[in-house]
Amino acid sequence: MTAGTRSRAARAVQHRLKRKREKALQTPDRVVRAEQGELPEAQSDAWIDCGWGRLIFAQTFPDPTDLVALLKREEPDRRDICFYVRDPHVLLGLAPLDLFLDPSHTYQLDLSAARLSADPPRGFVIRKLGSRKDAEAVNRIYASCGMVGVDPDFFWKNRDNRAMTYLVAEDSKTGEIIGSVTGVDHVRAIGDPEHRSSLWCLAVDHRASHARIGEALTRHLAAHFAARGRRYMDLSVIHDNESAIRLYERMGFERAPTFTVKRKNPINEKLFTGEPLETGLNPYARIIVDEARRRGIAVDVLDSEGGFFRLSHGGRAIVCRESLSELTSAIAMSRCDDKAVTRRLMTEIGLAVAEAVDGNDRDAALTLMQRAGSVVVKPTRGEQGRGVTVDIQTGDELDQAIDTARTYCPDVIVETFAPGDDLRVIVIGGEVVAAALRKRPAIHGDGNKTVRELIEGLSRRRAASTDGESTIPLDTETQRCVAAGGFDLDDVLPQGTRLEVRRTANLHTGGTLHDVTDILHPAIAKAARAAAEAIDIPVAGLDFIVEAPDAPGFIFIEANERPGLANHEPQPTAERFVDLLFPQTIRPERSGDRP
Repeated sequence: MTAGTRSRAARAVQHRLKRKREKALQTPDRVVRAEQGELPEAQSDAWIDCGWGRLIFAQTFPDPTDLVALLKREEPDRRDICFYVRDPHVLLGLAPLDLFLDPSHTYQLDLSAARLSADPPRGFVIRKLGSRKDAEAVNRIYASCGMVGVDPDFFWKNRDNRAMTYLVAEDSKTGEIIGSVTGVDHVRAIGDPEHRSSLWCLAVDHRASHARIGEALTRHLAAHFAARGRRYMDLSVIHDNESAIRLYERMGFERAPTFTVKRKNPINEKLFTGEPLETGLNPYARIIVDEARRRGIAVDVLDSEGGFFRLSHGGRAIVCRESLSELTSAIAMSRCDDKAVTRRLMTEIGLAVAEAVDGNDRDAALTLMQRAGSVVVKPTRGEQGRGVTVDIQTGDELDQAIDTARTYCPDVIVETFAPGDDLRVIVIGGEVVAAALRKRPAIHGDGNKTVRELIEGLSRRRAASTDGESTIPLDTETQRCVAAGGFDLDDVLPQGTRLEVRRTANLHTGGTLHDVTDILHPAIAKAARAAAEAIDIPVAGLDFIVEAPDAPGFIFIEANERPGLANHEPQPTAERFVDLLFPQTIRPERSGDRP
C-alpha cells in the first residue's frame, strides 16, 4: 500500500468515526444500554497491563494495603501508575519509603459536552496502528522523548484488544509515523460503571515539522471514545507542562480532584528527588548525597571543597565528610591514620602483616632491605598514596624515598615489599560490601609518541572519567618507574611495549579498580571484617596484597577510614552506607537480605 492509499484509507476511517460519534452523542443512553449485555461487570482490585507498566485503578481497591502491596510488586524497568487516588496520604503513610505522590494534575473531558470538531490535519493523517513497522516506529518515538519503552510485540499482540486503542499520526507524503497516543477504555477493561476512558503516552516525534500533531491525536481519541458512548476521557499531565495544559484546557478539559501515586524507582527518580543539587561536591560525596535524596533524606552542603555535608531525617542529623561520618570515633580514625598502630592491632588479632622497621633508623631500614631484597617506604600518617614509594632495592633509592615520605610526615615506616595483587575491601557495618583489585597505571607504546606524551594522555583520560580525582603525576616516583623499565620520559615507546609508570595502584595517582566482590575468598572477607572490628570502625577500606582475590593467601597493608565509595559501582556501597546512618529508611523487602 502506498503512502497516498494509506492516507485515503485513514481519511475514510476518520469520516466513519465522526459519523458514529455524532450518532452516539445524539442518543448516548441507547448506545450504553446496547453495550451493557456484552461488557464485563465492575471489577475490584483492577488493573491493566499497558506495556510500559500497569495502569492501576485505585478507586476499585477497597483495602489500601492491597493497593500498596500491588505497587510494591512493580517489575524492573517498568513504571506502574496508580490512578484515581483520592486519599494519597493514606497510601504514602503505609509505605513512605516506597511510594511518592506524582507531581501531576488529573484532567477530565466531558465527552457529551465537548466540541471536538476542528480543521482536518494538514500534512498528516490519524489512524489506528496497523503493522509491526508502526509499532517499532512508536517505540522509537517513545525513546526519543525519554519515555519508558514498550516491546513492539506488545503493541502488535494487543492491536485487536478492545480495551486499548493505539492511534498514530502518519506523514501524508512520506508515510513516516510522527506521533502516537494510547487510549484505555475503562468500561471494556474493568467494567467501569462511570463509563470513563483515559489518554496515555501522547508522544510526537521532535523532528516532525507539522503543527498540532498532539492536538489532532487527542481530538481523534476523544471522538473515538465518544463514539463508543463513553462519558469522560481522563489524563494525567505533569504540573509544569504549561503548553500541554493550555492545549487541554482549550479543548475543554477540567481539573479533577484525584491524584496519582507511583513507586520510587530509577525511572521516576527525578519526580521525587527534585532538581539535581548543584553541590560542587566530588564524586565520593556526591554518590552518598544522591542516594540520601532518593530516600527523602534532607541534604545540607557545609563545605563542598572539603566534601562536608549534613544528612537529616526523622529528627536525626549526621555530618559526613564523604564516607567518613560522626559514627566513626576519633580513636578509630587515629588507629587508621597511624600505620604503626594499625600494624600492631592486626598483629594482635593474628593477621599476616609485612615486616617493618622505623624509617628514621637508617641502619635498620638498610638491613631490612638487604635481607628482604625490596622494601616499601611510606609516611606513618597519610592517605591517597601520598609519599609512598614501592619496590626499593638500592641504598640511594631508600634515602630518596625516606626524604620524600618525610615531606608528608616526620615519622616514616619501612616494610618488606610483598609481590602480588593490590586488593581493596570495603566493610560497612561489619559486613563486606565490595572488593576490587587495584591495577597500577600502565601505558602502551605506539611507536610515535614519547613516554611523557603517553602518560599525559592517560592522565587526561583518567581525570575525565573521575571528575579530576585521578591523575598521574610526573614526579620523581614516575620517573623512577619509567627508568626501571629502561626508558626516559622523552623516549619514544616502541609499538606494543607495555610500561608500568607507577608501582602503587592508588586511584588518585592513576590506578584503576576492577570489581572482584563475587569471587572474593572467604578467608580474605573474614580478615577484612576482623580488621574493621579490631579498629572499631563502622566504615573502612582495608588494603591487602593477595596471591589472587579468590585464593586464601594475603598480607594486610593498611586501613582507610574514608574509602571512596564511588570507585566500587555497581556494588551498593552508597546504599549500605546510608543504611548504616539511617536504618529506618531501609525498605522492608531488603531488610532481610543483607550480605
